[in-house]
Amino acid sequence: MSPLQTSKLIIVDQLGIAKDALHVYVGLTLFLTSAALLRWPLSSWRPWLVALAGALAGEAWDLRDSLVYDSPIRLAANLKDVINTIIWPTVLMLLARHTAMLRRH
Repeated sequence: MSPLQTSKLIIVDQLGIAKDALHVYVGLTLFLTSAALLRWPLSSWRPWLVALAGALAGEAWDLRDSLVYDSPIRLAANLKDVINTIIWPTVLMLLARHTAMLRRH
């Protein structure tokens, strides 16, 4: 098992959360942190792309680990993980773009 897989299992175990929830938290963290640190508005596609890039990088690593450690490749599970990672950044970006809910006053 790779260091990434081991780290994910430790985090999931220590926090008592599901692996799917970990994807949601990572996506939100990447989205909000990149927007805050780089002073990008939440309505911008840039923090959303950071979250998407993180999701795709994580899934690429998972696919690599499947090949290296001779475990089955489950593309549907990889797609589900990408969706779980970017769903809330997508919702927040769309809310920021199309409503007054997330605008500064």
